[in-house]
Amino acid sequence: MKEQKPIQIFSNFDEKIGVNVIKSPVKLTILEMLRDSDMEFDEIVNNTGKSKSTVSVHLKSLRENGIISYRVHPVDNRKKIFYLNSKYIGSVNIAEPKEIKETQADYLIENLVDDDAEFSTLLFHTLKSMLIQEGINIDPILQSTGNCIGNSIFGKLYDDDLDIFMRNIATFWENKGLGRLSFEVGQIIRITTFDCFECELLPRTGKPACFLDTGIFEALFTQYFKLPVSVIETQCYTMGDEKCVFEVEPLPIKNY
Repeated sequence: MKEQKPIQIFSNFDEKIGVNVIKSPVKLTILEMLRDSDMEFDEIVNNTGKSKSTVSVHLKSLRENGIISYRVHPVDNRKKIFYLNSKYIGSVNIAEPKEIKETQADYLIENLVDDDAEFSTLLFHTLKSMLIQEGINIDPILQSTGNCIGNSIFGKLYDDDLDIFMRNIATFWENKGLGRLSFEVGQIIRITTFDCFECELLPRTGKPACFLDTGIFEALFTQYFKLPVSVIETQCYTMGDEKCVFEVEPLPIKNY
């Protein structure tokens, strides 16, 4: 049986209110491509492997729902370039639900309640575990939330000296119970987190889980360097590692 793509959820920009839930496999394929880059009609046809008429019908539907839009090609006005006009906010995997131990009472009591963890940690951990159990992915929202937090705390942590700035971040992290940070600076900045607040007690999914942290680091270093940066989590407790590692590097200006 062919694996079904997770249902994806998009929110409208500008004056349009509400969300759109996308289930069509062809539409999902188109949207996944447009999340990476803007594309011409013929490129979309070639990459989906569908007929022009089929692709045209799906593009029309996505445009009417405000999820995508297009602009005229700057050189050939007979061609259209399609782009995403909505924000991707998450997905739902409709696979058969399966209870995971990280949501069970005994696990929560042993690892959080009896371990003198703050109640806020219990709430956050349980919420993320339940979302994973139900197949709900809100990673884009968590990363946007992290961006908001990072932008808010930047002024309190900033120092002209990069080493002091990073020490301030590490102190903030430890004082707030978010984990212990260390930094390596080279062509990229490598951030290592131990005792990670966001993921240490989450189920082992084989995928990175620290999108809140990713968003905070992204905002902090984008503001510090006054240039866009990419933050990628390369190691994570949920991937079976004993630490979380983030790599921070500059983005090409055109991607900002």
